[in-house]
Parts: sequence; structure tokens; C-alpha cells
Amino acid sequence: MSYHSGNNLIDSATLLDKSQVHEGMHVVDSGCGRTGHIVFPAAKTVGEKGVVYAVDILKDVLESIRRRATIEAIHNVETIWGDIGQKNGVAIAPKTVDIVFYINVLFHFSDYAGVLDEGGRLLKDKGRIVVADWQNNLPGIGPKIENMVNFDKIVAWARKHNFFVQEDIAIGNYHRGLFLYKNF
Repeated sequence: MSYHSGNNLIDSATLLDKSQVHEGMHVVDSGCGRTGHIVFPAAKTVGEKGVVYAVDILKDVLESIRRRATIEAIHNVETIWGDIGQKNGVAIAPKTVDIVFYINVLFHFSDYAGVLDEGGRLLKDKGRIVVADWQNNLPGIGPKIENMVNFDKIVAWARKHNFFVQEDIAIGNYHRGLFLYKNF
């Protein structure tokens, strides 16, 4: 079976490299989606001593991830049903993960702060939040212009919560990436 990874718009290897994912880490892909665009490359990178938590609110999406992990004999992926927009909406213990990814997810929310707060709750000291989301319109695929993410709001949230913007880059023609480092 062949899986499309979606790398034509966002290269997962670039995100993993820039966020400094390495062996033994515990990583969360919040709103992981059906393809496992971050889940499966991250699982390979963190290795058998690491864990990738695939979090989504859609149970059929999690079943797709679970099936693919079984088919490919990948044992370090855990699927978790969760509401990333709710306080304590993700059943992962606080301060236990190294990196939380939000890839093409925040445009679904009007309140990024609640989503980012939930990710921040999961992070160990010195952890990272990685946001990659739409910044330019691609008709038929991305969100409407009025639903595009306001990156200034994310940066303001980061400063308020002692996160340092480690990197702010264009990712391809349609996306922007923020790499936020927890300063404590």
C-alpha cells in the first residue's frame, strides 16, 4: 500500500530538522490528519526509544494511522483521541513531551491561545512548539483568506508565555513556520 505524505506543500523533513527532532524524543502531532505527514517521519527519527503521539478528534483518522503503523511494523506511534482546543483535552501527562507540532491545524480555530495553552501544558522545560500553517491562498485546497492564521497572535501568545521565537520562516509558497522554544 502506498501513502501520500503531502510533502509537495510542506516538507516534513525540513520541519523535523529545523525543530531538532532526534532519537529518544517524545513528540506530539496535534491534529495529525489521515496521512501521518509528521507522524511517520518523526517515528523514524525518534527511533524505538522515542514516542510519537498522533492526536486527532476524528476517530477514523486515528484508525488510519493505527492501520498504517501496523502494516509498516512501526511500534513507537500511539494514537490518542483528543480535543486539542480544550483545556486538558489531550490525555497526555503534563510536562512529558519534547515537541508539539501544529501543522495546518490552527486555521480551524478562532482562539489559538486555548490550543497553544494545551500544547504548552504537555511540554517539558525547554520544549518546542512548531506551527506551520497557511499564509497564502491556494484556491480549492487551503482555507479562505478570512480563515488564514494570524501569526502575530501566535507570536504575542509566545511572548506572554515565555516562549522565544527561535525561527520564523516561509515553508514553500503557501505556508509559514514558527518554531517556538520554551524558555524555562
